[in-house]
Formats: sequence, C-alpha cells, structure tokens
Amino acid sequence: MFKRPLPGWYWIASALIVLWGAMGVFAFYTDATMSDAALAALPAWDRAFYQARPGWFVWVYGIATWGGLLGGVALLAKRRLAIALFGVSLAAIVVQFGYVFLATDIVAAKGAAATVPFPLLIAAVGVVQLWLARTAAARGWLR
Repeated sequence: MFKRPLPGWYWIASALIVLWGAMGVFAFYTDATMSDAALAALPAWDRAFYQARPGWFVWVYGIATWGGLLGGVALLAKRRLAIALFGVSLAAIVVQFGYVFLATDIVAAKGAAATVPFPLLIAAVGVVQLWLARTAAARGWLR
C-alpha cells in the first residue's frame, strides 16, 4: 500500500519543537551549573529562591526540558515514544511551576506581569507538543 508523505508543516513543527527543547535544555544546564559569581550577581529574591529550592526541583526542571527535547527528536524520528516524553515533560512543567507559584511569594515580590506570562507560554507549548504527538499517532504517522 502506498503511503502519503507527511505534510511539510509536520516537519517544520517538529524541527521548531526540537529547537525550543534545545533552548530549554540550555536554560536548565545554565541553571544547574550556575557559578558562585553568577549566583552573587542575581537579584536578592532570585538568589534566595535559588538557594532555598528543594533538591527535587532541579530534577523536575531537567525532566521538563529533556523530556521536551527528546519528545521533539522522537517526532522527527516518527516514534510514538513522543507521546510519553511530552506527557512526562508536561507533568514536570506543572509540578515545577506549581511549586514556584504556590510555595513562594514570587508574584508578590515581582508582580504577575513579570512572572506569569512566560510560564504560561511554556505550559501552552507543552500542551501543543502533546496534542501534536497524539494527533500524529492517531493519523498513523508514528510507529
């Protein structure tokens, strides 16, 4: 049976997801390997948050970013594993930002306009990634 090639938008979306994931992993790496000098240069609230956050937080951050990057790679490879990777990544995003917004005073300290939009964007991208993987699987594009 002849199979139609995947639409061009699928490849573009998958490549953009990989780039987004690579930026996330870079941000995670930068955070996880922050030098004492870079830590000292942070504003007081950020420095206190960095020093007080629980150890599991770094793991969750890593799972969120690496899950997204590897999910994008799985989409490019047309693998159903992308669904699980994006699902785990999205769950980690919820846990990560749930902690930031529920267990800290970040909104009171910095304001909602400065703290809410980017995490909402990250969560929205996580939802779209998972939707794309599920849609691709339902259409028979992933194996």
